Amino acid sequence: MFHAPNVFQRDPLPPATRESEPERQAPAGVAVAERPAQNAPANAPAKNEPAKNEPAKKRDAYFDNAKYLAIVLVAVAHSWVPVMEGSRAARALYMVTYTFHMPAFIIISGYFSRSFSPTPAKVKRLVTGVAVPYVVFETAYSLFRRYANDSPDAAISLLEPWYLTWFLAALFIWRITTPIWQNLRHPLAVSLVIAVLASLTPGIGDDLDLPRVLQFLPFFVLGLQLRPEHFRLVQRREVRLLALPLFAGAAVFAYWAAPRMQLGWFLRDSSAQDMNAPWWSGAVMTLALFGCATLLTIGFLAWVPRRPMWFTVLGAGTICGYLLHGFLVKGADYAGIFDRNEWLVSPTGLVLVTLVATAGVTLLCTPPVRRALRCVTEPDMNWAFRRDSARI
Repeated sequence: MFHAPNVFQRDPLPPATRESEPERQAPAGVAVAERPAQNAPANAPAKNEPAKNEPAKKRDAYFDNAKYLAIVLVAVAHSWVPVMEGSRAARALYMVTYTFHMPAFIIISGYFSRSFSPTPAKVKRLVTGVAVPYVVFETAYSLFRRYANDSPDAAISLLEPWYLTWFLAALFIWRITTPIWQNLRHPLAVSLVIAVLASLTPGIGDDLDLPRVLQFLPFFVLGLQLRPEHFRLVQRREVRLLALPLFAGAAVFAYWAAPRMQLGWFLRDSSAQDMNAPWWSGAVMTLALFGCATLLTIGFLAWVPRRPMWFTVLGAGTICGYLLHGFLVKGADYAGIFDRNEWLVSPTGLVLVTLVATAGVTLLCTPPVRRALRCVTEPDMNWAFRRDSARI
């Protein structure tokens, strides 16, 4: 996101004027040498150099709030999987949530990837902020599945993301291709065609979870096209009011569709043929879900608080919440907690599971956890890069 930080990291306030657009702004945290002004004293500070006692750059509470709330939805939806069978209402809520929670994350990720270019500093940031966490946590989850689930034959392969690590692999691919999308005349239309083709091509294979990478691609490209004024438009009062009947209608439709629709459509990790559906249904569902996800994401973003809240600071640690909550959900599943407590399928149990998942991911987003994991989620790794990678 600026200087290509990933979507989980806390981001600066979106620029209000054209001159401060990310494309014209130096990425945060990167020193840019500027030519000193003529006749300036030798010891004069460089232009735009912050004063010694200048306060830190403000963060945008809106996007921190959005990232925290989205990561809560991700964790809650994952926690519903073991207990929603047999509950039509839970399955319907799962379908509504899965329609937009990852698209919302991906759209925000695309929005903050607008300034990405293959410069040494930004490539370094892409490697340390996305590729390294992917390698570390893909390995960790594979080992966890092997030993916690007593599956000694479980493979450790960086080419086949397991569970939730697919998003890091996808983010790497999307961001490295950003210059392509920025130069196309109709990038969103092209990305939708690619997503449609991926939904009806069973021979793509599972390497790097490419079916999901390609089917979610339009949301990232959509984010690349957005500007600050679009988010200001979404936050208008009338949009918030329209979001209420929108979510109500989505819930009613999902309740009707729950026993009739396969969840694979929402996961976007399979082709239509893989789900034993007609090949043309892949195109129809891809376009329909893109429209539904976009509308629900707008409704979600309309209700995200704009002012600082008690959870705003947690928006800086959502990478920890995302990457760690899977150990809690899978650990509870491997330990047989859901199997031994069948009452968790009841409404009371579902509420309890939701509260526990919310509390768990909230704790995982706190500053102490972020500091403890910084060595793998935000490693410096200057030793691995040439000195000029510190420059734009």
